Order: sequence, then C-alpha cells, then structure tokens
Amino acid sequence: MDDLLLGMLDLSQRSDEALTRRLTDQLRTLIADGSLQPGQRLPSSRALARSLAISRNTVTRSIEQLATEGYLSVARSRRPVVAGGVSLAKGKQRGETTPVHAARFGLSPWARHLSDTGWPPVYDGRPRAFQPGLADEREFPHDVWGRCLRHAAGSAHRRPDRSHNAVALQEVLLHHVADNRGVRARPEQIIVVPSAQAGIALVAKVMIEAGDVAWMESPGYGGAFAALQAADAEVAGVPTDADGLIISGRKAPRLIFVTPSHQYPTGRLMPVGRRLELLHFAGSTGATIIEDDYDGEFHYEGRPVAALVGLDPSARVIYLGTFSKTMVSDVRVGYLVVPEALVPIFTLAQRHLGMLVSVTSQAALAEFIASGAYLSHVRRMTRLYRSRRDRLVQALAAEASDQLLVDSPAGGMQLLARLDGAVGDAELAERLEQSGVTVRPLSEMLYHKSKERGLFLGFAAWNDAEIDAGAQIIGRCIRRPRQSAGF
Repeated sequence: MDDLLLGMLDLSQRSDEALTRRLTDQLRTLIADGSLQPGQRLPSSRALARSLAISRNTVTRSIEQLATEGYLSVARSRRPVVAGGVSLAKGKQRGETTPVHAARFGLSPWARHLSDTGWPPVYDGRPRAFQPGLADEREFPHDVWGRCLRHAAGSAHRRPDRSHNAVALQEVLLHHVADNRGVRARPEQIIVVPSAQAGIALVAKVMIEAGDVAWMESPGYGGAFAALQAADAEVAGVPTDADGLIISGRKAPRLIFVTPSHQYPTGRLMPVGRRLELLHFAGSTGATIIEDDYDGEFHYEGRPVAALVGLDPSARVIYLGTFSKTMVSDVRVGYLVVPEALVPIFTLAQRHLGMLVSVTSQAALAEFIASGAYLSHVRRMTRLYRSRRDRLVQALAAEASDQLLVDSPAGGMQLLARLDGAVGDAELAERLEQSGVTVRPLSEMLYHKSKERGLFLGFAAWNDAEIDAGAQIIGRCIRRPRQSAGF
C-alpha cells in the first residue's frame, strides 16, 4: 500500500514551501476522491520522507495541516490515519471521476434557455475585418489615457469623493452630453455602470415585472433581447421602416427599447416626427423608453442629432451611453441618465446588484473628458470613420454590387449590406468566417417573422488595406459560394 501511495504522488517542485503545499494538496485530493480510504494508515513521517527523498519537516508540516483540516487523525507514536466522512466519492471505483452536467445543478429557467438567445455572438481568436462593434485601438491615445489612469490611481488616497457614482465624472459627463447630445439633466441623474449591457439589465430589473410586455426594434440589438428576457418580460420584436420602430396597435408595452440615432443594425436615423410620435405614445400608455445611444457620437452628415431624451417633457426616457465604442473595448464603462424621480431607487438597485465601476476608473475618465482629450479623440475618429465608411461602401460596390444593397449610414461604426432572396446570409457568413472575414448575418438579428437577409459589417476598426482585402473576399465568396477564399 505504501508503494501504491508513492506512485500517486508527484513532487517535482523542489523548494521547501512548494513541496509542502504540493504534498498537502495531493494527499488532500487522494483522500477526497476516495483513492485513500477512511481508516487507511499512511506511512510514518520518517518513512514517507525517506521514500520521497524530501525533508521529514516537510512531511510533518503537511500531515499537521491535513490533521487541522480534519482529513487525517494523528496520535502520538502512531502513523496518520485517514479520517472517516471526508471523501466525496460514493459508489465509484478508486480514482474514477464522474462528469457533472450543468442541468444537475438545478439551473433557473432563464439559465436553461440562455444559449437560445443567440447572444452574445462568439468571435474566436484575434478580431478581423469586419467584426462589428469595435473601435480602432491603434488610433486611441493610449499614452494620454495611461497618464489619466496613473494619476487617478496615485491620488486615490487623497480623493474625498468615495461615492459609487463619482461626482467629478457625473459633472463633466453631463456637461459633455448636454453640449453634444442635447441631454438636459442634473449630475446626480447619471448612474455609472460597468457596461451598456449592465445598464439595460439594471433598467429591466427596476422597471419590469414578470409578464410585462417590452418592445424592441426588429431587426435589433440582441443584448437588449437577452436582458429583457432575463427580467421575465414578454419581449415583442417590432418591425422597423425607414423612420425606425413602427408604432402600431400591438399590446401596450411597459418598456420600449430603441436606438434612434443610428438604428441597430440598419444605421438609419429616426426623424423628429417619429420621435415625437414615440414620445406621445409612451406618455399615453405609461411606457418607459430606453434610448440606447451606443455610437451616437459619430455622425457624418452635419452635427450629431440631439438625443431623444432632450425632447421628452414628461421624463419617460432613460438615456444609455457607453465609452467602449467611442474609446476602446477595454474601457468597460457605461452610464444611464435616469429621470430625477428615479435616482434614489436606481442608486439603491445599482448597489444591490453590484453594478459598480471602480472609483479610480471613474476619476481617470473624468480627467480624460475634462482635459479635452475625449472630445478631441471623438472628433478625429469621426473624420477617420467617415472615410472608412465610404471606403467600404465603394469596395462592396466594386466587388458585389449585383448581390449586395448597401445601406450607407449617416453615422456610427458599422453598416448593413442586404442580400437578394436567393442567398442565405447565415451560410454565407459561415463561409466568410472560414475564409478570414467576420460578419453577422441579419437573419440572427430579427425578432419578428421576416425573410430579410443581409450582412452586418463593422468598418471602424479596419484600415483601407484591410477593408479592400475583406471586400474582395466577400465578392469571391458570393460569386463562387462553394470555393474557399483567403487573404
């Protein structure tokens, strides 16, 4: 038995501390999985040390630790004995393991159907053209942002403001969105959250009861569908036209999710007439609107359009913004601007759900915005992204104008290229993935019955050469669907 035990142990690490920890961990595992049975005697510390060619003190410390934890029984002048009732193995052969399926943990109904939402899309490996939703990290002023982070971290001990929604960030952010997005509010109405997705989830948790109806655009943002569904809402995909979400005689909603600045994924702008119609509808039905302004900073035809919340006299709009699109994806910070009457409950819910952003990150963002670096970056990226939008539109026209109808958006970071009915977008997206190009099929973004097909392509993160090469692959895959292509 002693020889069998020795064959189970591997002590290749040689430092005393590592050896003690390694021996303890391995003996603990052997006892827990039933390889060492209750009542079984271990070799004496002297014999075990000699057999393993290690110090007796190392063995003694390990045995003492396991005795303290209850795995071993020790008595003076006796060999250690494996204690009873400490093995997790029941009805298994020695050393045998049983895989545990997720369903055996008693998952919630939401968790059991989580994979059915189709969100978030899974992108393997390094990002490549034309993965949507990405800013160009190569163009970001990392040195300036790094200084802001270092300064915020270095001055943390002197910072008087320890609130979860940093006043300094609330003030500079409100000044920015008031000037650039037409948002009218007070600083305390800004709730800082770890991401835009967290913001949607927070609103849904506060505003939705199980069975409430929630409207969202179709095609639309899968993250909103997932968050509303998680709140047990009855999610209704509402078709869109050239002006955005079509307001009709459907069952009155409790919540309406819209992307009026650049409709996701078509990129269309909701004109003021439809905006006012939507606000009037929300006021008459008591619905709350979530306005997701995910990339509204980037507008290419004149100044950015004022946010929907700026038109709302009845305070029925919750405005949602994010820094991960305007800066880089690593800056996982979003924010809500909530009606003044809802500030106390949202602040409390934010803490209950742990949707908090580190004070240091908030201080760095406040400095980045206050210094003018943020607005300067947004303006520079607006010029660059407009050029890339035009480049992609031209490249797709040159490669596949007979198969693709491109919606050239007035702003944003991605566009929709519609396919004729003969081409399946999911199959085409799979072929493109195999050929080195990443896109999202439109059919996966529809939440009502529709035969629309298309490709959703991001252009912001890719330079001219990458755009041209990716467009060529799209053209080849469309023209020769069974033939592989590559860079």
